[in-house]
Amino acid sequence: MTEFTAACTARLKRVSTATITTQLFKRGLRNCFIQGVRPLGVLGENMVGPAYTLRNIPSREDLDHVGVFANPEHPQRKAVEQAPAGRVLVIDCRGDTRAASGGEILMTRLTIRGAAGVVSDGGMRDAAAIGRMTLPVYCAGPSAPLNLARHHAVDIDVPIACGGVPVYPGDMVVGDADGVVVIPAHLAEEVARDCAEQEVLEEFLLTRIQGGARLPDTYPPNEETKAAFEVWRRARE
Repeated sequence: MTEFTAACTARLKRVSTATITTQLFKRGLRNCFIQGVRPLGVLGENMVGPAYTLRNIPSREDLDHVGVFANPEHPQRKAVEQAPAGRVLVIDCRGDTRAASGGEILMTRLTIRGAAGVVSDGGMRDAAAIGRMTLPVYCAGPSAPLNLARHHAVDIDVPIACGGVPVYPGDMVVGDADGVVVIPAHLAEEVARDCAEQEVLEEFLLTRIQGGARLPDTYPPNEETKAAFEVWRRARE
């Protein structure tokens, strides 16, 4: 797995998913924002971490019964026990929200083990309790039925789809109030750097707009506005 610098992680904790999607768009990547997921609680800061994945297929009644949880090799339970600290567990539920992909006990275990967060394009049970936890959890909404009602966990740490987005193990996952974006691992460092630069510029442009400047020549900036930005930036530094 790609090792990311502390600077990369720190930058991604401060920039918005909107900025990240813009930088990815500039690089030709349009399908990186996971559709249909929202945080269950209030975020103190961005969720940031490399992806650790779990893939589900539709359940089958003769295989998916509560007795399977006694097996420590059950992929759902194994993923929770083996997800490395600092990683984001991303769960492929095929967008099926008719059952939970986890609940309070599993999310508590991930919190204790130091996970950076959880993203599922399925449901979550115990949603109110999870929303009070420190662990960032994104899902498609509350859903009380246990996972076995709709999901059969099959693979851990393999390429998956989540909310219509391809997610490869080790991709950088970032979540804020808008949702979750997936950055290909090999682009994470440069995207984080350019996002930080973009947000400094947009901070300046916002002050201009708040001061009554019109959009033409300001957003995007013309040469005069760019020159004014450099003066503003040097003064601030």
